[in-house]
Amino acid sequence: MGCWSAALRFAGVTYGLFGFVLSQEDKRDELLGYLLRAAELLEQDPGCIHYLVGTSDHPDAVWISEVWTDREAHEHSLESEEVTALIQHARPLIAGMGEQTELTIHGGKGLPRPPS
Repeated sequence: MGCWSAALRFAGVTYGLFGFVLSQEDKRDELLGYLLRAAELLEQDPGCIHYLVGTSDHPDAVWISEVWTDREAHEHSLESEEVTALIQHARPLIAGMGEQTELTIHGGKGLPRPPS
């Protein structure tokens, strides 16, 4: 393990997710709005390091990239009343879940810097 990886683990940054969600036809923008609202809610969550929402050429896909201090922080975030309510409102807009990949984070731009 390199110094950067060790420093991130020391700083408590270890877990990531990357994948996409498929919206119901012509509902991508509405679903995108809910996911951007989730990003706003996560601003207050110290376990969430990075939550990026984007679109591609696929007319119904919304891509999500997440970095968390650990898996438990991600799971804990889903227990929030506000997040739970947001999920319930967004669920009817979702046609399916695309492939989602769990990641072990080793480093990169935008992550906390290792201690000097």
